[in-house]
Amino acid sequence: MGCKDETCSFEPMKLQRRELSDLDVLIEMKYCGVCHSDLHIAAGHMAGLFGKPEYPCVPGHELAGVVKQIGSKVTKFSVGDHIGVGCLVDSCLECNKCQAGNEQKCKKQVGTYGGKDWSGRAKVPGREQTIGGYTSIMVVQERFGIKIPKSYPLEMAGPVMCAGITMYDPLKAFKAKPGDKVGIVGLGGLGVMGVKLAKALGCHVVAMSRSESKRAFAVDTCGATDFLASSDSAQLAAHARSFDLILNTIPAAHDESIYTALLKSKGNHVLLGLNACTFGAAAVSAISFGKSKVTFSAIGGILNTQEVIDLCDKNKIYPEIEIHSVTELNRIYEKLDSSNDAGKRYVLDIANTLNESTFSKSTGEATKLGPAEAVAMSSILKKVASLLVAPVTTFC
Repeated sequence: MGCKDETCSFEPMKLQRRELSDLDVLIEMKYCGVCHSDLHIAAGHMAGLFGKPEYPCVPGHELAGVVKQIGSKVTKFSVGDHIGVGCLVDSCLECNKCQAGNEQKCKKQVGTYGGKDWSGRAKVPGREQTIGGYTSIMVVQERFGIKIPKSYPLEMAGPVMCAGITMYDPLKAFKAKPGDKVGIVGLGGLGVMGVKLAKALGCHVVAMSRSESKRAFAVDTCGATDFLASSDSAQLAAHARSFDLILNTIPAAHDESIYTALLKSKGNHVLLGLNACTFGAAAVSAISFGKSKVTFSAIGGILNTQEVIDLCDKNKIYPEIEIHSVTELNRIYEKLDSSNDAGKRYVLDIANTLNESTFSKSTGEATKLGPAEAVAMSSILKKVASLLVAPVTTFC
């Protein structure tokens, strides 16, 4: 399923995968999650920072399927294994970051879609950029495949490759441990997974959203220890200077300072949404040599992605999902463009709905997106300036 331009109107199309190399795995796709960042990339919102996507664009970095065939030198997988693929399909494999399992920090990383192959290990015939998981077949180098335990529901596994690792990586990096007070800002697909993972690590988890309407969902459904309505100044004051770690999943630019004020003196506020705040925090973190209390995180490497799917399997942690036909992609993108107040991760039923008969089915009206919210360099620079002139409590 691909889109031919930034309107993100998806339709079935036939594209080619490469032949298997000795270290490649061929995946028969079963499910693929639809991430909010898929919308940002396909719609060109990130073009000013990462370059324009190559159309037709086939997003998807929440892949879950079954190993159908393996190359002659593959040792990590066997035919019939359940396998996932996250945000990366290649890196240099030689630098210190790659050797430590932090391929996401490698300067030569290649994204699952929209990445430019430089080694031949991520090649897509006839294209400059990679194509992702809205597909019936995937070919990936074994290093970048994730072993999904067969006891874990395959339809749930895709979102763990993205939302799960995105939330787990900073929890591990900042050494979240039993008894730590951890705040999760936003209860969309990322935030819901963050609450569940932090709780499994033994943390005192406070979910945060704008209004009281999410309290029952946060506590009863997601398992948060407590809830904070960020629009209530009295609640903010009651939690002032008490958090060890705050993971902020808000996707749009916002005033992050109200959450920074909730940190202990050595606490950290990690921004995860794709917006000017996050990119500004990344720049300030670099300028301050990591001394800023407000920092950022993106995806994680293969080692931690394997850890988080195993953790989810052991603790029966499941994302809140809705399963849809691939013909509903245009409507899913409209939902992502407006909001995700239900905290759901949308998952495409690839096995049952992406096949030859899909070409005779209608995908409905073209996708209708709101005004583009492109992340411009000017907005990032403004956020950098605001963080640098913030009170000294912004820095450790």
